[in-house]
Amino acid sequence: MNSPNLPLELTQVLQVDWSDRWSVYYRLQELEILCHCSAYKPLQVKLYSATSLIQVWSVIKQHSASREELIDWLNDCWHDRTT
Repeated sequence: MNSPNLPLELTQVLQVDWSDRWSVYYRLQELEILCHCSAYKPLQVKLYSATSLIQVWSVIKQHSASREELIDWLNDCWHDRTT
């Protein structure tokens, strides 16, 4: 059963490493998630749904996790899919 994409409107300031901030910003724009980033300011994201919240979490995780963590995460996903 699919759960509805519950509407919400939340502006969140993200604590992203300064070296990753613009990469995260551009990826969120590709996903059509409203965000704002300017020089020497934190990244701000506007969330309108649970889906966008999960997408933001995933993008942040991809930039903040170590290579080993990402490999473990991918292996867990494959393991869950095959069982």
